[in-house]
Amino acid sequence: MNKIHALLKEKEAIMSGHFVLTSGLHSNMYIEKFRVLEDPFSLDIICKEMASKFDNIDIVVSAAIGGILISSGVARELGTKGIFAERINGELIFKRGFKIPENSNVLIVEDIVTTGGSIKEIINLLKNQNINIAGICSLAHRGELIDFGYSYETLVKVEIETWKSNELPSWLSDIPITKPGSTGK
Repeated sequence: MNKIHALLKEKEAIMSGHFVLTSGLHSNMYIEKFRVLEDPFSLDIICKEMASKFDNIDIVVSAAIGGILISSGVARELGTKGIFAERINGELIFKRGFKIPENSNVLIVEDIVTTGGSIKEIINLLKNQNINIAGICSLAHRGELIDFGYSYETLVKVEIETWKSNELPSWLSDIPITKPGSTGK
């Protein structure tokens, strides 16, 4: 077990029950990222670890909400800016006057990845800009790793099972559903 996985366990961020994930999939495990993000010392450990995996980054980008703290912390470690995209009417966009200078080396950071939907949306948001996606980094990845077409690092890989709502095992159906934080998708 690596130090970030140990930190997630110590902060009781890895939970058991019946959860409906942002992706719509059901799982018997959930990672409540805010158990580590709410603690500035834990957040520093995570951001230092993410930043150590990349060089020559000009700007760090994430999706709101959990990614805001991570992008800011990783940017601080790298000595650059951290910005975020927000979901408006179901679509990620840059607001608040955020701009990415041409030819910037961009690092995309994310909290928890299951299907990679938010990362794919950020990549799509960036694809028409004259920038270089230098890499992608997540705090934790649930399930099978994803090829985003760019260098992808995750601090923790957590093996969890997920099911579509029409394929739930009976033992999971017997557990009341908890629907954790929502991204507005």
